[in-house]
Amino acid sequence: MSLTILSGLVLLAAWWFYSIYAALIQKKNKVKEALASIDVQLKKRYDLIPNVLFIANKFMEHERSLIEDITKLRTEALKLKSGNDNIAQKIQLDKDIQSKMSQLMVSVENYPQLKSDNTMVQAMETYSEVEEHIAASRRFYNAAVLDLKNAVEIWPSSMFAQSLGIKADLPYFEITEEKERQPVNANEYFK
Repeated sequence: MSLTILSGLVLLAAWWFYSIYAALIQKKNKVKEALASIDVQLKKRYDLIPNVLFIANKFMEHERSLIEDITKLRTEALKLKSGNDNIAQKIQLDKDIQSKMSQLMVSVENYPQLKSDNTMVQAMETYSEVEEHIAASRRFYNAAVLDLKNAVEIWPSSMFAQSLGIKADLPYFEITEEKERQPVNANEYFK
């Protein structure tokens, strides 16, 4: 009878160890999946940018340097390979491209012919939709990173993570600009 109890305890311990191991691997893979999802959405953005710039270029002679900056950033972003090695660089490029594209979209407002061009309107709507998908992918990635960080830092899974070499040193996609963190004052738009 004691042999049965002992083997039951060994099986229970083995199941416990395996469940912790499996949970860690699942969380690590969830982060990879989330990062791949961001890559897919960013690729959509990168594919859309040339169309927006081509249309805008016809009308926006004064915005030439902005268009060139966006083109350079897009080229740099496309050269980055997927994976954990360059997440920080990818996050920074994402912020830079988003900022420049926002400037471009604001500049479009100053060009009535461009603003009324059906192709540009459709491109801007598509771009806006892609940005929404990117935001959703960022949220999914940040949640996956949080789950992994919790698993890596909380005992007992922290012991397994350390022995397996699983680290949670991945950055979050965060808002860094003070302006983006400020609440919108609607009174400014009605003066």
